[in-house]
Amino acid sequence: MFQHILIPVDGSETSMKALAKAAGLAKTFASKVTVMYVIDPYPFTGVGADFAYGQSQYLSAATAEANSALDAAKAVLAQAGVDGADAIVGEGHAIHDGIMRAVQSTGADLIVMGSHGRRGLEKLMLGSVTQRVLGAVRVPVLVVRD
Repeated sequence: MFQHILIPVDGSETSMKALAKAAGLAKTFASKVTVMYVIDPYPFTGVGADFAYGQSQYLSAATAEANSALDAAKAVLAQAGVDGADAIVGEGHAIHDGIMRAVQSTGADLIVMGSHGRRGLEKLMLGSVTQRVLGAVRVPVLVVRD
């Protein structure tokens, strides 16, 4: 039924619950799996050239955090019997934009994501990221609640 599942993760407990649900679906349907983490590559845009060094430090830290979350996600998938998952670091000023681009580039036909992330104020409501993804993509989205 689902040939390619995209799983956005951020290292939060809710995204890990979504990962577990997606693993079950992937095994059931023998689906290809891609896990992704979205970073904002230019969070300091507009504050001036004095922050260029901070930009470099930020990108290094954000990439390390992304790789750590993706490694953990791939380990969970492997432990659940889902081998060969792809991992990508997406970019976008808005997280949902990075997810939407990943849907297009990977050909995913299902997104499995947590209802809430761990990023700032976005974690306080039915994740603004989740809400925006639901309103923007043309593929089914399975939202896993915490």
